[in-house]
Amino acid sequence: MGRPSRVRATGPLAPHAGGFRRELALQGYTLNSASDQLRLMAHASRWLAVRGIGVEELTPACVEHFLADRRAEGYTLWLSSKAMAPLLDYLRGLGLLPTLVVAVPATEAERLLQHYRTFLVDERGLAAGTVAAYLHVAGLFLAAHATDRVLHLDRLRAAEVTEFVLAECASRSVGSAKFIVCGLRSLLRYLYVAGHIDRQLDAAVPSVAGWRLASVPVAFGRVEVARLLASCDRRTTFGRRDYAVVTLLARLGLRAGEVATLGLGDIDWRAGELVVRGKGQRQERLPLPSDVGEAIAGWLRRGRPRCECATVFTRVRAPHRPLTSAGVSAIVSAACRRAGLPELNAHRLRHTAATEMLRSGASLTEVGQVLRHASVLTTAIYAKVDRDRLRTLALPWPETAP
Repeated sequence: MGRPSRVRATGPLAPHAGGFRRELALQGYTLNSASDQLRLMAHASRWLAVRGIGVEELTPACVEHFLADRRAEGYTLWLSSKAMAPLLDYLRGLGLLPTLVVAVPATEAERLLQHYRTFLVDERGLAAGTVAAYLHVAGLFLAAHATDRVLHLDRLRAAEVTEFVLAECASRSVGSAKFIVCGLRSLLRYLYVAGHIDRQLDAAVPSVAGWRLASVPVAFGRVEVARLLASCDRRTTFGRRDYAVVTLLARLGLRAGEVATLGLGDIDWRAGELVVRGKGQRQERLPLPSDVGEAIAGWLRRGRPRCECATVFTRVRAPHRPLTSAGVSAIVSAACRRAGLPELNAHRLRHTAATEMLRSGASLTEVGQVLRHASVLTTAIYAKVDRDRLRTLALPWPETAP
């Protein structure tokens, strides 16, 4: 096992080795990982000394030069700029390196996108994932209407909007096309409100030929959910976390982002409730079933690292940061692989929770309340999987004469 205290550094970074060692310990790095980081720091310090470069000159270009020389010398580990991030962040915290400067928008389209982002976050209160999706669509549309880095929105007409949608959606699936249409309507409404165009053009965006409730939600069965949970080795730290995440998704139907943002203060253990922070910055209370509570408690008591994060679920490996929506989805995908099931996303377990509630006798209204649907039409799709009640509506097959 590596011992960080045994790593010796010479050169311009040597005076900061002790502080960096303590910072790694605070962030939860294991002894081996901390030793690796300190060896990388020692190598960088020697490289700087040989070339007569000071700490303040450790620019991104300089870092790439060092990593290229490191690869040329035959090193096989810690060869990317990501590996240098802990050291660079520590040096920035000391004020030895300038903070990363956000690029100033250089074109008219970039400035408009920056203002649009502010509008989506501050005025509409959209989630980060939705904001990123809308900005992607906006970028596609603005790029199609810019010439020599200059926008020509004052000449925008309905026919051009329709042409963009037809061209962009020609090779897309129904779901992807709806994504483009929804994002474009949002952008056009903003452009009109902000005074960039002189007429409302969102009505010129054609609808996608995809009908609500046309499909049947596909859910895991009880056997598949049991296999997913059994694939999480609860004797390990990773297994306790993954078991709690999958249990939350399958039992309460939470979205991946809602699991990621679940805070330590959102769980009322005495009342047996938890606060879910859903879409549109809504906060709603849900009951905390005993099996869900036991899974979360197992992670908190015997798995979750000690860190300053206020969220329930964090990274297991240092640095211990909050889990992201992508991290939650990755946990489900990994569980599917371990259980020998097709790789599906976390949202499939939301369908599973709804289906199991219907099979247990819950009404569609009750299912909608647990899933926190804004419209009863969203919940109505689950009527298709309630086969027992559908049989009571089916007419008997007419008998034929012999």
